[in-house]
Amino acid sequence: MNFYIFFDVGMVILIFIIGYYFYKSNGKAANFLSGYNMKTDEERKKYDEKEMCKAYGKRMMAMSLPFIVGAIIDTRLNGIGCLIAWGIWVIMFILLLVDRHKRER
Repeated sequence: MNFYIFFDVGMVILIFIIGYYFYKSNGKAANFLSGYNMKTDEERKKYDEKEMCKAYGKRMMAMSLPFIVGAIIDTRLNGIGCLIAWGIWVIMFILLLVDRHKRER
C-alpha cells in the first residue's frame, strides 16, 4: 500500500468523525463553529443550535466523500487521487463559506 491511500483513508475517518460528532451533538458543538462562539448570548438566541449543528455535521460528512474517491483513484494512479480529492474538498469548502456568508447577511 502507498502513503496516499493511507492519507486519504485517514482524512475520511477524521472528517467523518468530526461531522458525525456535530450531527449527534444536539447543538452542543455549536461553540466549535468559528464566529458563532464570539456572538453574545442575545445573538445566539436567534439561531437554532441543534439544527445548525445537524446541517454542518451533514456537510462535514459529505466533505469526506472526495477522499474516498481519491483513495480509489490512488490504487491506480499514485498521488493523483489525493490531489483530485483536495481540489474537490477546497471547492466544497469555498462553497460552504459562500453559503455561510449569505446566511449571515
